[in-house]
Amino acid sequence: MLFSRRGGPGARCLLILLLLLAAWGAGSGQLHYSIPEEAKHGTFVGRIAQDLGLELAELVPRLFRVASKGRGNLLEVNLQNGILFVNSRIDREELCGRSAECSIHLEVIVDRPLQVFHVEVKVKDINDNPPVFRDREQRIFIPESRLLDSRFPIEGAADADIGANALLTYTLSPSDYFSLDIQASDELSKSLSLELRKSLDREETPELHLLLTATDGGKPELEGTVQLLITVLDVNDNAPLFDQAVYRFHLLETTANGTLVTTLNASDADEGVNGEVVFSFDSGISPNIQEKFKVDSSSGEIRLIDKLDYEETKSYEIQVKAVDKGSPPMSNHCKVLVKVLDVNDNAPELAITSLSLPIREDAPLSTVIALITVSDLDSGVNGQVTCSLTPHVPFKLVSTFKNYYSLVLDGVLDRESESVYKVVVTAHDGGSPLLWATATVSVEVADVNDNAPAFAQPEYTVFVKENNPPGCHIFTVSARDADTQENARVSYSLVERRVGERALSSYVSVHAESGKVYALQPLDHEELELLQFQVSARDAGLPPLGSNVTLQVFVLDENDNAPELLEPKVGGSRGAVSELLPRSMGAGHVVTKVRAVDADSGYNAWLSYELQLAAGSARSPFRVGLYTGEISTTRALDEADSPLQRLLVLVKDHGEPALTATATVLVSLVESGQAPKASSRASMGTVGQQAALVDVNVYLIIAICAVSSLLVLTLVLYTALRCSVPPTEGACGPGKPRLVCSSAVGSWSYSQQRRQRVCSGEGPSKTDLMAFSPGLAPSLNTSERNEHPEANSDVSGNVSPTFELWL
Repeated sequence: MLFSRRGGPGARCLLILLLLLAAWGAGSGQLHYSIPEEAKHGTFVGRIAQDLGLELAELVPRLFRVASKGRGNLLEVNLQNGILFVNSRIDREELCGRSAECSIHLEVIVDRPLQVFHVEVKVKDINDNPPVFRDREQRIFIPESRLLDSRFPIEGAADADIGANALLTYTLSPSDYFSLDIQASDELSKSLSLELRKSLDREETPELHLLLTATDGGKPELEGTVQLLITVLDVNDNAPLFDQAVYRFHLLETTANGTLVTTLNASDADEGVNGEVVFSFDSGISPNIQEKFKVDSSSGEIRLIDKLDYEETKSYEIQVKAVDKGSPPMSNHCKVLVKVLDVNDNAPELAITSLSLPIREDAPLSTVIALITVSDLDSGVNGQVTCSLTPHVPFKLVSTFKNYYSLVLDGVLDRESESVYKVVVTAHDGGSPLLWATATVSVEVADVNDNAPAFAQPEYTVFVKENNPPGCHIFTVSARDADTQENARVSYSLVERRVGERALSSYVSVHAESGKVYALQPLDHEELELLQFQVSARDAGLPPLGSNVTLQVFVLDENDNAPELLEPKVGGSRGAVSELLPRSMGAGHVVTKVRAVDADSGYNAWLSYELQLAAGSARSPFRVGLYTGEISTTRALDEADSPLQRLLVLVKDHGEPALTATATVLVSLVESGQAPKASSRASMGTVGQQAALVDVNVYLIIAICAVSSLLVLTLVLYTALRCSVPPTEGACGPGKPRLVCSSAVGSWSYSQQRRQRVCSGEGPSKTDLMAFSPGLAPSLNTSERNEHPEANSDVSGNVSPTFELWL
């Protein structure tokens, strides 16, 4: 925009007013500038960066750019100072033709964040086009017989400018015969004609030379001239006359070819050939009219011969000439004005001009995703466009300026629910029937790390047989992360803790990628029955998210321990145990008892005793209790029995395969007077410390667990029991006492054995286990029962049940 430095207060007020208008335009979302056409390169237009509220330093980083649809590079912005200037020649007539309004619409786009501004630069017309006549001279033939006040049409000039610059005035060089008559029409065009003021005499003046001057209203004024060559004719002195000087018609742009527009009527007062009229278009008519219309030379019918297009040409001005056949011929002119009416024959057009994709799923509301431009070549309601979106999508359209829209976020995104949205923008006009167009925007949702890895269940129970090979795979944990890519890449690790005196990582490890859990060393059921720990799953997002799962690894017992004989040592290097027995003893007398234990548990620790007979020997007078290990007589002894009885006792567990141990007992038969009053092993009525006996009522529930299935057997016994509470020691800390009870039905004990250790890595036992075995006979003392937690039988061989409950 150019301003002169000269001028008084009026000029300064004008400058202030223009600046206020520019500021108002920026605040309303659009800037307005104006420049005259033909401005030189570099002409200042406006401080566009300042007016838009942008800092000069952020123009380059934010990718400041200016786009002008179909206008080339007429205007540019200096990114150093933010000034909009003229880049190349601007010709208003070339840019907008004869349109009264001429503007250059610019889109100013900046990124980070994405913003769009609209700038309108009005191009002012200057008087740079003089009036122009089509030909350098016009020839007019006028019969000498024409009456005074007769009018002879002449062609006016055209001015490419608009407004006052195109407002033409005409002057005619002085003449005694003619004056200039000007008729103004409502189409802002003027009809010129020469009016005869003095009768012509061909013999006196056969030709006249006049100069017609057209002057525009610009400053400075420009003018154009044309020579009028008037030839005075003789004879045919009546020209054809139209019944109207101007004919007006309206045609829809969809009017079919061949449609009759009008029939012209022109009459000639002469007779004969001088009165015969021929119709034709004026010789200076434009080719565009000749392509669309034709006139029948004899009938005067004007018909449409090509398709009309309102968007191409909105009106036609047709000059028609009627010429008689006289000699010389006489002619007259009329004007046919055809206005083309718009119909809704153009669908809206959609253009996506900028995209900011993909969009993060945690993007805030009102985030601009795309810029959309709509247009319709029709006019009026046919060109009024309304836009809408696919229903049920978290987006909306916001109108920014006229036919410009922004696609913005209007709801919360969740990539795990919907990763891609196919957003269909529909634009329809207001015509009847309405026309529409669509454009699809594929909005991809970018993932953020908002989902932690999740396990299918919070806890897993794993059963592993003891004595496993080192490094064997015992279980696989798997966590699923609903995110994608790095945010869903899960790695696994142990939650380190102490298991007794050792670190958890010395027992197990987990593969970081596969989640496979490995036992690093052979597990020993007698040392560790339950290993409880946690595995952590973490994703690779920023920040990482994770969760834990608990694994309970039960170490299952295998029969890897043979029965062990208790002190005093029997067999082996220390020799056999000797017992003295009077021959007078009858059947059922208990001689001694073999004591053994097994470090295994369950059936693997259930011991049975068998008496092995020597080869070739007769039936032995002794027997051993199947489950008690008590050696007793089966009959009365006699003189035939050998004085030295060597008994071999086989101790066997119930594992698969069974493991055994042997004990040798030497029994010497003596006469009644030689035998001591009581055998060292026969007296079992006392112990070093007697346990206190209490009467209790007990409900007992027995649970037996297997590897492949879980069988729960519930047995409730309600009876009066005699119970004792001897002291004992726990496996993973201070021991809980063992409760040993007996009744007429049998006996049961409730204890915590050294070999029954259940550890979770922290402190005392957390799991209660129960084991069942046949019970001891009521006649045995408490110490003997503690030595034999497995089954024992009474003297008669009947089995009494014993129940042991380890905590």
